Amino acid sequence: MHEPHPASARRPVIRAWLYVVAALMVLTLVVGGVTRLTESGLSIVEWKPVTGVLPPLSHEAWQAEFAKYREIPQYRELNRGMSVDQFKTIYWWEWSHRLLARLVGAAFLLPFLFFLWRGWIEPGLKARLWTLFGAGAVLGGVGWWMVSSGLAGRVSVSQYRLAFHLTLACVIYAAILWTARGLNAPGAPSVPRRLRLTAAGLAILVLLQIYLGALVAGLDAGLVFNTWPQIDGAWIPSAARLWFESPAWRNLFENALTVQFQHRMMAYALWIVTALHLIDAVRARRGAAVLNGALALFCAVTLQAGIGIVTLLYQVPLPLALLHQITGIAVLTIVVIHAERLSVRSMVAAMPADVGVSNPRGVT
Repeated sequence: MHEPHPASARRPVIRAWLYVVAALMVLTLVVGGVTRLTESGLSIVEWKPVTGVLPPLSHEAWQAEFAKYREIPQYRELNRGMSVDQFKTIYWWEWSHRLLARLVGAAFLLPFLFFLWRGWIEPGLKARLWTLFGAGAVLGGVGWWMVSSGLAGRVSVSQYRLAFHLTLACVIYAAILWTARGLNAPGAPSVPRRLRLTAAGLAILVLLQIYLGALVAGLDAGLVFNTWPQIDGAWIPSAARLWFESPAWRNLFENALTVQFQHRMMAYALWIVTALHLIDAVRARRGAAVLNGALALFCAVTLQAGIGIVTLLYQVPLPLALLHQITGIAVLTIVVIHAERLSVRSMVAAMPADVGVSNPRGVT
């Protein structure tokens, strides 16, 4: 009787590990959101990947860290007169965010190396996991690149770098989640091709909206125009207000009105496409899983839009702003699960059970 290759039998363990890493990434994203909202991201002005794990442990060490912070523009222009205890509050948020980022890296790399040593990872999966690890390493460098932009000449980080950092983190999270689900079971539900394409397109739109939202956060654009459904006193702001920067493309990234307006327009477009996708899923009649995924996505996008509107109207209080970010992560999670469910499963999941791994160690 033919028995499955041991590597295939280890898929549930690999899948559970990837889900743990994904959950840690969600926690890191949430803490990163608090760090951004409390303006804590510039409290640590050095990048020490190894020794930075330890926080200041004495009064003298705290004074030294505070002295470094007092040298940057954010302290001089926004927080002059801050006490050491107040500094500790923002320091702990940034330190926690960096610690979680390191924890994500360790939680990925150490089990990954162990699984490789034991021969538990199938050939088709190795390259993907190495790519994910490499992307995570790049993300760490991008994080410092982002922080360094706020240490001289400005009081906050560059919105360009902030948006890139957040979007890259979300792409890595989505890829880990997609990979974990791809190890679940081969095959995909029989659905019209347009449903698959729309689900994948919605995942891309959600990532684009996250990028636009990060630009809004980086420019504090949510604090400037706090009316809805009109913005700047009109349904559509005048061209003179939307496009006064030169060259014109800079308005898309640096004009607070244009950035917030495009974030709103993308929200409307995302809601409409999600609604049409749900209607298409109802008409397709291809099972509860397809319909429930489309319905969950529509409800999540609607909730996210509503929270975004309330957050705007109340001038971005921290609890609502954080809730808006958390629901954004929930929307991304749902759309990735839904799109992956409708996709043609990967070669990894569909791989025959007798495909072997050369010289697996520790496997009998």
